[in-house]
Amino acid sequence: MTPVGLSLAGVTSIRPRLGVVLLGNCLAAAAVQRRRVETFFVEAEQPSAALRAELDQRRLAPRSVALGLPRASVTVKPLDLPPVDGDLRDMVRFELERHLPFPSEDAAFDFVSLPGTGTPPAGAPGARQVLLVAADRRIVDTALRIAEEARLRARSLTVAAHDLVALAERPRRGQIVWLHRSGDVVDVLLLAGPALVLSRSLPAADDGVVADEVRRSFAVTRWRGCDAIWVSGDAPPPGTPADTPLSALGAPITEPPWTPRAQRLLAAAGEGPRGALTLALAVATAGRVRPLDLIPPALRARRLSRRQAVTAGLVAATVLLGLGALLVPDYRQSRRLDAINARVSRLDPEVKAVEAVQRELERKRKLLATIESVETSAIRTLPVLRELTDLLPSDAWLTMLSVDTKGVELTGQASAASALIPLLENSPRLERVEFASPVTRGRDKEQFRIRAAWEGGLVAAMSTLAAAGPGTLPPAGAPASPGAARGTTPPAPTAPTAATPRPNRAPGQ
Repeated sequence: MTPVGLSLAGVTSIRPRLGVVLLGNCLAAAAVQRRRVETFFVEAEQPSAALRAELDQRRLAPRSVALGLPRASVTVKPLDLPPVDGDLRDMVRFELERHLPFPSEDAAFDFVSLPGTGTPPAGAPGARQVLLVAADRRIVDTALRIAEEARLRARSLTVAAHDLVALAERPRRGQIVWLHRSGDVVDVLLLAGPALVLSRSLPAADDGVVADEVRRSFAVTRWRGCDAIWVSGDAPPPGTPADTPLSALGAPITEPPWTPRAQRLLAAAGEGPRGALTLALAVATAGRVRPLDLIPPALRARRLSRRQAVTAGLVAATVLLGLGALLVPDYRQSRRLDAINARVSRLDPEVKAVEAVQRELERKRKLLATIESVETSAIRTLPVLRELTDLLPSDAWLTMLSVDTKGVELTGQASAASALIPLLENSPRLERVEFASPVTRGRDKEQFRIRAAWEGGLVAAMSTLAAAGPGTLPPAGAPASPGAARGTTPPAPTAPTAATPRPNRAPGQ
């Protein structure tokens, strides 16, 4: 087992594309994973086990493999079919027995129609020509068994030299001869524009023998010459044109016009025989749908016919139109809602500012209502003092006046304390006037303590006093306020007020 490889990038999550070419007792393998390229050779008595070990060692986890057969192990021939109606595959199957060196019932085969190039066969107007590729069933089974034992699913089985076309820029027209040398074998490909029309396998020999075989191939394809000769593989790069047998074919000799991707892959391929590595890279990177594929129908990926593809396309278009008819109104509505949301977003700062002003206004309204409530229910001491000054006689002295939400309490001296009770009872703001403690007699005065409640409640009494104005006293017996007449009681003030007034009369007056 001879490993050769080069990694261009780290392992990614994408599965690598693996191509394996069966070259006798040797396997040439190439794995391409984005910009990572791994190429190696496997030479062992158990090639499948060695292949799996090599993949595990390189941390490659492909699920499938594209298999390539050497050109010398298959039969490739152009067939002329009569211009009759019928299934083309059945017609090719009928012709197999006359063109294969092994029983046709043991053959795995595939074919492609050839373009109308060259000189048509004489005496067969309207005949169809196909390119046939066939291999013995035992060769196919051997290749599939190697893939199965390596725990890989075979996705294609082609002639490795035929996949070389995927690495080159395909010309639109012209007749091209491609000579690819791999070890001691030269594979000859004849291309009519981008289409393969014939391939041959020759033992490695000098240019003269190869040139003679190319001329014999012209007779099979009915060509009169070629427009270009491409040389690749283990052959030395073509140099300055010289007088060689190949140059006698009358066409320029150059390397194939590799695609940019093929140039990167070939540059990344490690050391080793260039011919075999190029074949392995071609098998690994060729398209998923490959012509001339010998894999059994049971393992072949399902391919839609042209009619099936057209039908599937029409069904897909119908589904898309139906989805469009359902989704377009919703899409327009969504666009409209997005526009409205954008406008709302632009107005959002202004809305927040208005809401802030509204909250501040509501807060001030509540504060004003609280202040008004406090002013309405507050105890106004000065009007009370004024009224008591007018009510009490001149020989009465007050040493303490206490005013609270329940009423007033007077403490002082008078010549006749009992005479004060009826005077206070005549007040329209006071009721339930009574002594709070027994009267005591001094040298010439009686000590008293009188308590009285507000008539109709504190708020009614204070409102009447405030409405009367300074110097104005409502007549005795008048109701304190409309609220007092109705018997309503406003809320009480929050705190009592105590005051010590001056005497209403000076002593001796």
